[in-house]
Amino acid sequence: MAFSDDIIGWYAQNKRDLPWRHTKDPYVIWLSEVILQQTRVEQGLPYFHRFLLHYPNVQAFANAPEDELLMHWQGLGYYSRARNMHKAARAVVAEHGGVFPSRYADLIKLKGIGEYTAAAIASFAADEPKAVVDGNVFRLLARYFGIDTPINSTNGKKLFFQLAEELLDTGHPGLYNQGVMEFGALQCRPKNPRCGSCVLRLDCRALKEGRVDQLPVKLKGKASRNRYFNYFIVTEDDRLLMNKRGKGDIWENLYELPLIETPHAVTVQELESREEVIACFGEHAALQLVAGPVKHVLSHQNLFAQFVAVGAPQIPDGKKMPWNYVFIKDLGTLAKPKLIYSFLRDYGLNYT
Repeated sequence: MAFSDDIIGWYAQNKRDLPWRHTKDPYVIWLSEVILQQTRVEQGLPYFHRFLLHYPNVQAFANAPEDELLMHWQGLGYYSRARNMHKAARAVVAEHGGVFPSRYADLIKLKGIGEYTAAAIASFAADEPKAVVDGNVFRLLARYFGIDTPINSTNGKKLFFQLAEELLDTGHPGLYNQGVMEFGALQCRPKNPRCGSCVLRLDCRALKEGRVDQLPVKLKGKASRNRYFNYFIVTEDDRLLMNKRGKGDIWENLYELPLIETPHAVTVQELESREEVIACFGEHAALQLVAGPVKHVLSHQNLFAQFVAVGAPQIPDGKKMPWNYVFIKDLGTLAKPKLIYSFLRDYGLNYT
């Protein structure tokens, strides 16, 4: 087929030299695929090398403590990816004798591996004829065929997956899949696509119709909600008060500063008079704004955080707090959200 031939030919001339493209090891490919979800190659590459260095095989990954994995993941975001990888690695050890599977039917059963990731690993590691459909592929197909069906609608997903299967070069599925994703990443880019040098330009519907910047179409998701985080800096000699987040919310099991969330933005003066602040730090604690408000954007959430130093805290006797002191020199051993990591670094307290 001309389309797949053009893609493979382009890929041979333009592909980036990336380490996971030099192996058929499904474990290594899995590492790269999950790390690169929601992450640019330039950002993810150091993490890939770090994980492969510390965990050269799936047994090492499965045996690692979760806190250690989260620390190495720090800064990548979407921390559920790391926790799901841990569960998947343990399942491979328990159910596959420590041999990472390379077939789609086995991969799709592992935690955190969806249709795209299973197809990618299976085609790259075992040349199984499974089409990959990621954001790059959605965009390329929508433009080339002039499809305005929303890519995140039920009908859209069905349409694009069927089209991707029809276009797949079943003789060279791994090579074709690598090529079509790379084409979308480098040539048919979201902004400023390189239409003038595109090998598909003569048959591209979007280019002919002047709709390149209008495709693909995507349904709008639910509106983001705003949350207001008030972080407190409490030191005692060479120790800093820290909190480990629990389950059921963002940043599960990551470390942050003591937090009091309020339903709306409040000033430091307003904080001083709030009952929960007095209950935690005493009636005469002196609060001083150090930084903020800082906006931190997550999926469907906008966090507005301010950082407040607490002078002369008087934690009531016998009151059990969810926070514990940590030696400042040991802060580098704790996995922290990027928001907290960046503040502590700028504040001069982040030892790594």
